[in-house]
Amino acid sequence: MTTGVGGSDAEAELARLASLPAMRDGVAPIAVEELGRRIAKVQGILRARDIGALYLDASTSAFYFTGVRFSPSERMHGVVIPAEGEIIFISPAFEEAKLKTMMAFPAEARCWEEYESPAALAIDVIRGRGVQSGRIALDPATPFFTFDALRAVAGDRFQFVNGSVAINPCRMIKSQQEVALIRRAMAITLEVQKAAARILREGISTLEVASFINKAHVALGADGPAEFNIVLFGEPTAYPHGVPYPQALKKGDMVLMDCGARLHGYLSDLTRSYVYGDATVRQREIWSLARRAADAAFDAAQIGVPCEEVDAAARRVIESAGLGPRYATPGLPHRTGHGLGLDVHEEPYIVEGGKTPLAAGMCFSNEPMICVYGEFGVRLEDHICMTAEGPTWFTKPSASVDEPFGAVA
Repeated sequence: MTTGVGGSDAEAELARLASLPAMRDGVAPIAVEELGRRIAKVQGILRARDIGALYLDASTSAFYFTGVRFSPSERMHGVVIPAEGEIIFISPAFEEAKLKTMMAFPAEARCWEEYESPAALAIDVIRGRGVQSGRIALDPATPFFTFDALRAVAGDRFQFVNGSVAINPCRMIKSQQEVALIRRAMAITLEVQKAAARILREGISTLEVASFINKAHVALGADGPAEFNIVLFGEPTAYPHGVPYPQALKKGDMVLMDCGARLHGYLSDLTRSYVYGDATVRQREIWSLARRAADAAFDAAQIGVPCEEVDAAARRVIESAGLGPRYATPGLPHRTGHGLGLDVHEEPYIVEGGKTPLAAGMCFSNEPMICVYGEFGVRLEDHICMTAEGPTWFTKPSASVDEPFGAVA
């Protein structure tokens, strides 16, 4: 029997987790001073690229630069960051009072009534910051209808460009405070994963386990329930993002759990694969191959190495076992990893064609999943934080299929 699997139930585990000290204690949200440094950095990028201003829609990027968490809707909420000068929020007039309570620091807000054009207001705000023509960067999360309205108002005075050129260089390099938040969020999810393994019993539904995972994250101090929550048993573990129907656990099933939650806005993301019962020779072979592929990717992740080289290192291990080639199955059908922060998938991407060189402060997943359709899949997902000395793990990887969480005393 796999170590640490079974032997408890949801009620007992939730009570145990609730008795522990809140894991959100001792780690602070992003400070106002850091928000100021982020704004100054992106303004420098805008000036270097001859871009007059950056418009951020209701997105994680708006939260990243301002600390304000907008709710996306058909109404225009956002913020203009000019290349020079102070930022300006744009909001529906009836939301102004709420916006002011959400601000992390004092800032001007320009508001529009329901019968007015928010796009016209946004262009007026940009021109009011001395930008009369030229290039304006748009948050890639901006809805097309907002872009279309801005373009119609701007006419030929402005050219709109993808704001990723200014946003990504900022968000891709995590500060020490961001790394601390991600590390603690990962620790919360690892404890949830361990507890979820303990409630497994023959016949339990994936839905019951997923419900437990949501409650367990809250019990340990996450911002809320799991942001995403994949629980799979048996053959459906071969599908990277799961299947749209529940499964009941059987002896000998491969188990895959992939979940994460937020802590002060920052996400965790962790996957564990193991067997309920005794693993077969085939299950051990595929599990061990996934472990070796992930280890090869970790070893390849060095400062200055292009992202695609890390992906290639994992694939070489898988192909040496006769799987693949490249993205073919049985094998690894998706990229080896993705960046993580305020979004579960963000730059950098560890994938063929990824030319971005690894740099200190980059944080990304290492998850070279092996999918064998008709049988099972194995994904061992831990995340890497790049330091000046090289790669470090956020969480200790699984040692073996029999001890997915390490030895249990």
